[in-house]
Amino acid sequence: MKIRLAHAQYMANKVAIDLLNSGYATFKRGVEPVKALAREVIEEDIKKEMALEQRVEELLEENEDELEFNQIDRRSMFWMIKKRIAKDYDVILSYEDRYNHIAHQILDRLWQEDLMDYSVEDNKIKNVILSAIEAYVNGFEDIEEIVVDKIRHMKRELIPGSDEYNVVFERLYREELQKRGML
Repeated sequence: MKIRLAHAQYMANKVAIDLLNSGYATFKRGVEPVKALAREVIEEDIKKEMALEQRVEELLEENEDELEFNQIDRRSMFWMIKKRIAKDYDVILSYEDRYNHIAHQILDRLWQEDLMDYSVEDNKIKNVILSAIEAYVNGFEDIEEIVVDKIRHMKRELIPGSDEYNVVFERLYREELQKRGML
């Protein structure tokens, strides 16, 4: 699943909560700095992919006439270009590898910034972080589906994309995360 910027804060919360509940780590300055650092790492990764995709779009637009003339599928070309230039933007396209890389970055930065102590192997802590990211990603689609269904069944009809819809969606989304212990 492709993660969006809106997901970063929730993923960071899940990472911090899971680290805290793991029994392997203690936070030196509380949970908030850990959440903030995890969010920063996740957002940096997402922004790199956004920059990559923006560049791919620019390249496609520059060659739009050629694509149409040769009847080349824009979506297929998008992925071909994205794969070809991903390394230039330091983006890992395999989600499994990408989440593993993010987990390593979070662990390294938590240690470098002296936010956490632990007495187990680094890999054990990295796996807690990785599991938190994967659990969030796996649960996201279920949560989103539940929230959309709740909005659909409201007495008042909300228009997707409207400010009111977004506010209600965000509130219900947070409630579902809290029910699952992810917030």
